[in-house]
Amino acid sequence: MIDTEIFNSDHKPSPKQKEAIIDFLFTHLEKYGDPKPDIQKALDYSMNEGESFGGFTIVSSNKDQISGVVLVNRTGMKDYIPENILVYIATHNEMRGQGIGKALMQKAIDEAEGDIALHVEPDNPAKFLYEKFGFTNKYLEMRYKRNGK
Repeated sequence: MIDTEIFNSDHKPSPKQKEAIIDFLFTHLEKYGDPKPDIQKALDYSMNEGESFGGFTIVSSNKDQISGVVLVNRTGMKDYIPENILVYIATHNEMRGQGIGKALMQKAIDEAEGDIALHVEPDNPAKFLYEKFGFTNKYLEMRYKRNGK
C-alpha cells in the first residue's frame, strides 16, 4: 500500500523526515540531481523557511520506506512566469515502472495553484511522463553563470 503525505509551511517534516527526504532525492535523482545542500535549500523554500513564497513537498511511502518525492516551489509570479516550479520528482530506483511517478505528478498538479514549470534534460526518461501530462517545451532555457560558478 502506497501512502502519501504533503508537507508545507503548515505541516513541516520532522528533522529526521527532512533528512530522509534529502537523502532520498540525492540518491534517486541519480545523474539528474543536485548536491545535498541545494536539495535542502529547495526543501526549506517549499516549507517557507527563510525568505520564500513557499510551496509543498509530497512524499509517497510503502510501509516505512520512501517510494517517491515531488518538490514544488511557488515563484510568487503569475502569467508571464508560472506560479510554481517543479524542482524535483524522483521514484525509488527499485520501484520504477509501478505508477508512483505518475501518481505523484497528478497529486502535484492537483495541489498546485496555477501553472507549473519544470526543467528537464533532453535525455531524462521522465521527459515522456511530463509530456503525457501536457507539459510542453515552449522555450529553450539559457543561463549566464557569473564567474563560472
